Amino acid sequence: MFKEFAKFLKEFNVVSLAVGFVMGTASTALVGSMVKDILMPVAAPFMGAESWREAVWNIGPVHIAIGSFTAELFNFLILALIIFIIAKKLLKTEAPAKK
Repeated sequence: MFKEFAKFLKEFNVVSLAVGFVMGTASTALVGSMVKDILMPVAAPFMGAESWREAVWNIGPVHIAIGSFTAELFNFLILALIIFIIAKKLLKTEAPAKK
C-alpha cells in the first residue's frame, strides 16, 4: 500500500501542487496587502472619497461600493498578470529541431 501511495504522489506531482498552492496563497496575501495598503489609498482621492472604503456611487436608491470593487479588480489584474508571467516562463517549450 505504501508503494502504491508513493507512486500516486509521484505520478500526479502532488508535492509540486502543494508547493504551488502554498506559494499562490502567499502571493494572494501579499498582493492583497499591496492593493489595500498602498495602491488604494493613492487612488482614493480620484474616487471622490477620503477613504477608498467609503467610495460609493449612489444611483437612486442603489449604493454601489466602487472602492471595494476597484480594490478587488486591481487584486485580480495583478494576480492574473503574475500567473501569466509564471505560466509563460514555465510552459516555454523549445522549438523542435529541424531534420
